[in-house]
This record gives sequence, C-alpha cells and structure tokens, in this order.
Amino acid sequence: MHAPQASSSATADPARLILTLSVGSIVGIGICRFAYALVLPDMRDSLHWSYSAAGFMNTVNAAGYLIGALLSSRLIRRFGWSASIRGGTLACLASLAACATSDNFIILSLARLVAGLGAAAAFIGGGALAAHLAQAHPERANFLLSLFYAGPGLGIVASGLIAPSVLQAFGPGSWWIVWWALTALAVVLTVPLLLARIESKTGLTGTGHASFAIAPILIYLGGYFLFGAGYIAYMTFMIAYVRDAGGGPAAQAGFWSLIGLGAFVTPWVWRGVLGLDRGGLATAIILSVNTIAVALPMFGHSALLLAISALVFGVAFFAVVSSTTAFVRYNYPPAVWPTAIAAMTIAFGIGQTLGPIVVGAVSDALGSVAYALNVSAALLGLGAIASACQRKLSK
Repeated sequence: MHAPQASSSATADPARLILTLSVGSIVGIGICRFAYALVLPDMRDSLHWSYSAAGFMNTVNAAGYLIGALLSSRLIRRFGWSASIRGGTLACLASLAACATSDNFIILSLARLVAGLGAAAAFIGGGALAAHLAQAHPERANFLLSLFYAGPGLGIVASGLIAPSVLQAFGPGSWWIVWWALTALAVVLTVPLLLARIESKTGLTGTGHASFAIAPILIYLGGYFLFGAGYIAYMTFMIAYVRDAGGGPAAQAGFWSLIGLGAFVTPWVWRGVLGLDRGGLATAIILSVNTIAVALPMFGHSALLLAISALVFGVAFFAVVSSTTAFVRYNYPPAVWPTAIAAMTIAFGIGQTLGPIVVGAVSDALGSVAYALNVSAALLGLGAIASACQRKLSK
C-alpha cells in the first residue's frame, strides 16, 4: 500500500500547514481543557463545589473526548479532514461561550462534554493529517510532528497570562469573565484555520481496507491509559495546590506559563528520542521524565521547586503524545494511521475520564489536594514501565 501524497501547497511548506492544523488542539486542549484548572479555584469557591464536583467537570470533558475519539475515524472518512478539524474547533468555541453564560452545573457539564467532543475531532484529525504531511519529509518527520503537538503550549501560555490577571482585576466571582476572555482569544486563533487550504480527502484512499489489531499493542495502550489517568490530576489540581501554598495570581500565571513554554521546546529536546524506532522505548523515557516532574512538588512548596516541576512537565507532557504518533507511524502502514491514532486516544481518553473524579474523591476523603500528586506520580511511573515492555511490530 502506497503512502498518500499531500497536496503540492502542503508539501511546499508542511511546517506552516502543520502549525495551522495545531490551532484545533490549541483551542480544544490548550484552552478549553487546561484553562479550566486556572478558573477552577474561583468557580469552586463561588459555586460551592467539592473536589469531586470540580473533578467531575474534567471527567465529563474527558468522556466527550473519548466519545469523539471513538467516532473520529468514521467522521474523517465520511466528511474529510477539513470538516472534522474545523467542525471540532468550532464546537470548542461554542463550549467556551456557554461556560461564560451560565453557572448551572448541568449546562456547564454539557459545555465541557461538547468541548471534549470537539477537541477529539480536531486533535485526531489534525494529528493524523500532520503525520501524512510529515511522511513526505522523512528526514525531518519527527520534528514536523512535534510542531503539531507543541502547539497547545501557546494556549496554555496565553490562558496562563489571561486568567489570573482577570481574576485579580475583577475579584472573586469573576470566573465567567475569564471564560469570555478565553472565548475571544480562541476566536482570533481560529481565523487562520478557517482560511487555510486543507485537502479534504488527502490520504483517505483505501482506508476502508486497512486492518488494525489491538492485541499486539495492548501493553502499550495500557501505558497510555495510565498516562491519561496520571497527567490529568496534575493539570486539574496544581493551580489549586499553588494557591493553597500561598501563591497569588502572579505565581499561578508564572507556573502555568512555564508549562506552556516548556511545550514550545519539545520539538528540539526530544528529536533524537522520538527517532528511536524500538517499540515503546521513546514513550517510556519521556513518561519517566513526566513522573519526576509530577513528583517534585511532594518535596516542598518552594517557588524554585514548583517552577522546575512546571517547566519539566511542559517539556515532557506533549512529547508523550508525539511519541505515540511516532510509534504508529513506525509500526503501521499509512492507511491505518487514523484508526491507530484513534485507538491510542481512546486508551488515553478512558484514563483521563477516570482520573479527575477518582483523584478528586481521594482529595475530599483525605482533606488535601496534595494526595492527588502522589496518585498522579504513581500512575505515570507505572505507565513508563508498561511502555518500556512494548516491542516493535512488523508492518
């Protein structure tokens, strides 16, 4: 089976198109999903939520992401890349606006669900198309893929600068103003994606005849599941942890921005590791670094320790996702990529669906969000071990 050919415009400047494709993940993941942690402390205080209720909001978001992952390959084949990526991004925009207009728990839950659905469509569609575009440039394919997965760092940095500043300026109860500000930012970011030329059917020829078996990579999927369950606790509750430790708006903004800035250097830091065509070794190495980053705050509340934790986590977090796409590219023919990436995302989605509400319940029971970090680090460490056990497949 021959690798699909990208359009001439995409082939001429793949980096630009891949960065444009990353807008869907910037909005759906960098802003819709992760900015929630920045607004959570004020929402929790204003709306009188428990940690379990706060965790449920990310659980329902992750459930939407899981449903979207289950449907993504079918949607891409039926409607093409363009409709999947752009439609998913617009759904995320609608969910941001809904979060700004209501304090009703059910409406907010539905908005978070829609955000998850949209993010999955945009992320899986964009990631699979980015993999096709990168395949045309094998000498820098891993670097090009990393550009896509580093994209959400922009959303993290921007939301990290906006949310604490708005909350400080308008005071307690201003969480809804933050959502409006983030909606406006997402609208501006989405314009280039709507204007870009995206070949609707590139790489889809023959996908109906491709086969994908889960059994040979079951342990790898297990590792990715553990990553999904582990990372989300850190990203959901760390701002609350920083605030509880005495960190004001500037500290919260700085912490969050360091995660995003770390993501920007991902393509350069991990280029060699992502080139390791040895089963799950690359994923295991990067997950080990994630584990260290999440474990650091357990040793103290100093600004330096928290800063190192945020920066190292940002450098490693998106590289895990990039490593799974590299794994798919090395081990499967191009026609299987959308299905294989969707399978990865489903395993990840189940993990991040269960993670927030379980860790929230643990924090409620034990009376401190610090316990969330213990659980998170343990899950990430187990994920690294599982990934290391995955062997290379033969195409």
